[in-house]
Amino acid sequence: MTTPPSHTTEIRVRYAECDPMNVAHHASYLPWLEIGRTEMLRAQGGSYEQMERDGFFLVITRCEVKYRRPIRYDDVLDIRTTLDSASKIKLRHTYEVVLKERRAQAPDPTDPSVPNDFVCAIATTELACVDRNGKPTPLPDFLAG
Repeated sequence: MTTPPSHTTEIRVRYAECDPMNVAHHASYLPWLEIGRTEMLRAQGGSYEQMERDGFFLVITRCEVKYRRPIRYDDVLDIRTTLDSASKIKLRHTYEVVLKERRAQAPDPTDPSVPNDFVCAIATTELACVDRNGKPTPLPDFLAG
């Protein structure tokens, strides 16, 4: 099994993910990135559950998010996840959080709250593989570069 270079996951912004102004809270983005990674793995026939049963755990060692424009309650987003690199122990993903739908229609690029390319945020994560005791361990063969 080989890791696909990229995967897109669609999500809808939930009310609980927003502040009183109906803008998605910055902390909501991290679970969306995790959903993107999880669905990418699932699309290739794998799962975190199976990896953990096999004694492999992926821990975040670095995360960076650049917020470009606000995302609002009930927006539909594409989380574009790309596996940038894989070493013996680490994986690096990049993400684009893309506005796909606002107010039940395509976003209006003339709206100043909508970026011209519809990418509202970009992010990177680095994950390290550890064993049950938290000791760094080589990635499973199907994830290693």
